[in-house]
Amino acid sequence: MTSSEHTTTTPTPPTTTSVPATMLLALALTGAIGPFATDTYLPALPLIVEEFGITASTAQLTLTAFIVSLAAGQLVIGPLSDRVGRRTLLILGSVGTALAAVVCALAPSIWILVLGRVAQGFAGAAGIVLSKAVVADVGRGPGVAKAFATLMAIQSVAPVIAPLIGGAVVPFGGWRGVFWLLAGLSAITVVGVLVAVPESLPEGSRRTGGVLSTLEDMSIVATHGPFVARVSVFVFTFGVLFGYISASPFIYQDMVGLSPTAYSVAFTVNALGILVSNVAGARLVGRFAPEKIMRTGVVGMVTAIVYLVVVVASSSAGTLGLAPVTVGFVLLTLSVGLILPNAAALSMQATRGHSGSGSALLGAAQFALAAVVSPLTGLAGPHSAIPLLVVMGVNAALVVAATWAVVSRPARAT
Repeated sequence: MTSSEHTTTTPTPPTTTSVPATMLLALALTGAIGPFATDTYLPALPLIVEEFGITASTAQLTLTAFIVSLAAGQLVIGPLSDRVGRRTLLILGSVGTALAAVVCALAPSIWILVLGRVAQGFAGAAGIVLSKAVVADVGRGPGVAKAFATLMAIQSVAPVIAPLIGGAVVPFGGWRGVFWLLAGLSAITVVGVLVAVPESLPEGSRRTGGVLSTLEDMSIVATHGPFVARVSVFVFTFGVLFGYISASPFIYQDMVGLSPTAYSVAFTVNALGILVSNVAGARLVGRFAPEKIMRTGVVGMVTAIVYLVVVVASSSAGTLGLAPVTVGFVLLTLSVGLILPNAAALSMQATRGHSGSGSALLGAAQFALAAVVSPLTGLAGPHSAIPLLVVMGVNAALVVAATWAVVSRPARAT
């Protein structure tokens, strides 16, 4: 499709610069279901192994299937929403997530459970990809970055409280009780979308064409320099964060010596760093450009990684102190919380007219990198932090390079 064709179908952007609070809350809850469904049932995995008489690796298929389906669903739903609109797909995704949770809760075998998790991941992808697309449709200018900061502040609560809620539900409701809980929460998101999220993509702004046109749109976005630079900042920053998430149980329990309960507390304290900086970032957007806030976060992230290298280098092999490690990780999460919402907002601003495709590529790349990063952090066993530092260092170097590209390339839309 030529640029002239696109120009004739794109209306003049409205003057609205902010996203209504009720809509933002509904979108945040819808987008949080995916991460929440990832973490809530983890404490129940041993019970699944016991009930079905399977190996731990077979039980892990329920997690792998969910994550793969979550990534694939975004690649389908995002571009499709550029053609048919956002609201209907959001409603269908929320309903599908609820029904899939019911299938999981009633699963008579491990393979039905795996299939239910595939359906749950695919349907849950709608909330993740379309919450970003709707914000990009409605917001303009600094309002987009502020909305993304608020969106991620709400969504960042999900991974903080999910393991705690899962651990509280399992003793009383077993692993099936976790999925009944997810079904209820998904039903709430259906109501939220119906009440607070109108259609954000008018018919005159929708893309036309079939599969080939969809692939062309994806290609346009994937090769658009400003988008690639901005999404690289987001994705590789998430790579740093997910490296920490994957390795933190071994760092805190095997090298620091914390109990599982104490580790949960330490992890929660660190995760609150992202929440605090998301909230602070939402307030700063009106006073400072998103690029400037993002660069500040990058400097802080690099500083945190260098500090952690010094901590590990000055410690005895296989042992680390609680205070020095926590200081480094809190600085890391505070910095990441400044980068991610602003990088996401800048990425979506660079895909005006292709917001669904842009959000799909952002989400799919994010989860694909997470799948690669997770096993790399444990290559040297549970008593070495070196693989984690290497993973974080490589990702941070790529973030620095991408940030320089953001500064040097203007944020023009596709």
